[in-house]
Parts: sequence; C-alpha cells; structure tokens
Amino acid sequence: MLRQMISRLEKATALDPVSERLQGVVQNVAKSKRLRDLLHGTWLGHPLHPVLVQVPVGAFMSAAVLDALPGQRKAATTLIAVGTAATAPAIAAGWVDWSSLAKDQRRVGLVHASANALAIGLYVGSLAARFSGRHGMGRLLAYAGLSVAGGGAYLGGHLSYEQGAGMNVASPELFRLPEDWAEVGEVASLPEGRPTVRTIDGVRVLLYRLGDDVTAMVEQCGHQGGPLGEGEVEGSGQNACVVCPWHGSTFRLRDGLVVHGPAAGDQPTLRTRIRDGVLSIATP
Repeated sequence: MLRQMISRLEKATALDPVSERLQGVVQNVAKSKRLRDLLHGTWLGHPLHPVLVQVPVGAFMSAAVLDALPGQRKAATTLIAVGTAATAPAIAAGWVDWSSLAKDQRRVGLVHASANALAIGLYVGSLAARFSGRHGMGRLLAYAGLSVAGGGAYLGGHLSYEQGAGMNVASPELFRLPEDWAEVGEVASLPEGRPTVRTIDGVRVLLYRLGDDVTAMVEQCGHQGGPLGEGEVEGSGQNACVVCPWHGSTFRLRDGLVVHGPAAGDQPTLRTRIRDGVLSIATP
C-alpha cells in the first residue's frame, strides 16, 4: 500500500501548478551562480543538502532520548533549539536542489518539504511550550515533530535512491563500457578544439581533441542525463568547458571537472590511448 501511495504521488499532476510557481520563486531568489554552486555542493564534490541535514537530525534524535530520561529538560531543550536553527541552511540547499529536478521528482520533493516544514513547526511549538514551563506539552510536540520528520525522511530517501535525485546518473554508464582498450577511430578524424560524440558499446562518449591529446567522458550529464554533445562550449583550449543544455551544469572538457552546478560531482572520464594515430578508450 505504501508503494502504491508513493507511485500515485509521483504521478500527481495536481501538484504541478504549485511546483512550477515555487520553482520560479526559488530560481529568482537564487540567481547568483556562486550561491547556487555553494548550495548545490559543487565545491564539495557531492550534494550539500544531505550533509547539512545531519545536524538537525542528530540534535532531534538526541533530544528524543534525553526527553525520556529524568533531569534532562535543559539539555533536551538546548538540542531542540540547535536543531531547529540548523534547519535553515539545510532548507536553503534542499530548495535549490529541488528547483532543478524533473517533474515527478519535484512532486515527491514538494511533499517531502511540506512534511519537514510541519515537523519544524512542531519543534518550534515544543520550544515555546518548554520556555513557558509546559514541559509535558513540549515533549509531546517534540515526539510528534520527530514522527513527522521520519515520514519526510522516508520521502527524501525515495527521492534519492528510487528516483535518482542528487545521484550522478552518468556513473552507471561506465559499467557498460569495456575494461580493455576499445578502438574509437583515427585521431585525425576528430575536430580540433571542438567536442564530438562517438558511441561505444551503446554508450555515447564525448571526445575532445587538443593537438595530439584526446580526452573522453561519458556524454550523458551526471545531473539529470542531459546530452552534453548538444551543449554549448565556453572558453577554449585547456580551459574549454561544455554546458549541459538541460540545466546548465558545466564541465571542463580536459578532465570532466564540474565548474558550475546543479551537478555536484565531476563528469565520469575514461582512459585514452593513441597508437599509430588510432584512438582507443577504456574505463578508468
């Protein structure tokens, strides 16, 4: 029954009007590339949001344990206050990530965010009750908040592990490529200083030639699977980057380094070898 409910949620098109309006608001607020890269976790090498949620989750779980023990009111209240304050950066990172997801992912993410908002409201109510001396009510509201947050966490896990949000979707393509060297073709047939696409064992590979050097990466963007081969190229030479046409993730062509998000990780690259003017590639 739970799986059926999640499946219906993924297909709940009634959420789309709200989702699209909120997406526009988030994108307007987070216009700065630096801010988006910071919140996406581009500098970190993987999404920042899962890292930031550890503080409130840890604080709330610890407070739940202390609330069950005698003489720990002050410590539990302090932890709930810390956890509630720590939700702010986690929320900011989560919304920025959410704004670059596909429709079905945004539907689940919207309910995930709503559940977490309700949980935070309950924790704020818990703090208010504790500060006014109603510690019993404070504990009750805190346990209710933890229960709602658990439901929100379930949806977050589904969003990440079942729907692939935040995962590098290009990495599995490496398993389809040969471990041993596979010939691609004559190096001379590749355009100079401009990326081109070749298909190896059903996997599209983006090649970039600079003189006698050729680099290769998976052509499918790691963020949401966009076709990098159709993206624009910024810069030239060693600093040339390809921009995903779907969401703007930017990768340096010579090594797959992520320069701008929403992708948080580098684009998977392949080994290259040139012998007698013939290019071959293999998995890392």
